Amino acid sequence: MILITGGMGYIGSHTVVELVNSGYEVIILDNLSNSKRSVLEKLEFLTGNSLTFYEQDLRDKEKLRMVFQKHEIEAVIHFAGLKAVGESIKEPLAYYDNNVIGTLVLCEVMQEFGCKQLVFSSSATVYGMANEVPFREDMPLSTTNPYGTTKWMIERILQDLYRADQTWRIMLLRYFNPIGAHASRLIGEMPQGIPNNLVPYVMQVAVGELECLQVYGKDYPTADGTGVRDYVHVVDLAKGHLCALDYIQRHEGIETVNLGTGKGYSVLEVVKTFEAISKKKIHYTIEPRRAGDIAICYADTTKAKKLLQWEAKKSLQEMCTDSWHFIKAKKDEEHSL
Repeated sequence: MILITGGMGYIGSHTVVELVNSGYEVIILDNLSNSKRSVLEKLEFLTGNSLTFYEQDLRDKEKLRMVFQKHEIEAVIHFAGLKAVGESIKEPLAYYDNNVIGTLVLCEVMQEFGCKQLVFSSSATVYGMANEVPFREDMPLSTTNPYGTTKWMIERILQDLYRADQTWRIMLLRYFNPIGAHASRLIGEMPQGIPNNLVPYVMQVAVGELECLQVYGKDYPTADGTGVRDYVHVVDLAKGHLCALDYIQRHEGIETVNLGTGKGYSVLEVVKTFEAISKKKIHYTIEPRRAGDIAICYADTTKAKKLLQWEAKKSLQEMCTDSWHFIKAKKDEEHSL
């Protein structure tokens, strides 16, 4: 049985679908701080299964112990955490408390119950601003915001945990920029409030919820002056977790692996692709660069291919198409209510 923390969120929910449809039994734990209870019935529909869900906070140690007492959990995929870069700069203590303390409590309870297989949701933000692209797993790490620092700290904690007890099997997955949605149009990225990420922002402009997109910086050393990022389809990403889980069930040790496409697209390339797919004009304004934003970021995917036999399959066009279909379906659903 696999425990998925943050399993009602964007990446977590897609991973639940892939796991259950591959024959795994899962338990979902989520405090719904950035997700909705209605996701559960969609997951049950997509998997054809009744799913076990606990609405609780990871930091509540006694409640978490009760979940482990009730179920024989063999591994954990750990998504739960706050994830908005801008918010983390304004509210650093909330990020350290939620992300770091939550992980410490999880590891303590896992250790108590002899559950020592963990896949952790890390981030490419740990590569900082000094490295040359493509980013390799063995590069020196640095961070530019509290969100990234929590991911870096948790990676260090898990490495120290493994050094102290080498019966642990741990996979640290560094995501690049997840976009897209499930082909069913039932689940996708649903940020609460103004989106922090590019594609949800573009989608909200396309459906008229926001007036225009703010593009931060047009003087980067890139083809069109806007920042370049490695966008990976959320379903490809979810499948990467199955590969990671399979790997730690068969191999001892701790490993760090990038999950990205190995290609970079600029902000304006994404906007143009989305315009072509949606037949909507995306109005945008050029704003000054944001502190901490790097010009170009994309993954070296060699290790993922070699170690996990995983690589991203979906193109930018497919990612934007699935995102557009999802937001349209969501708007249609709202209008029919």
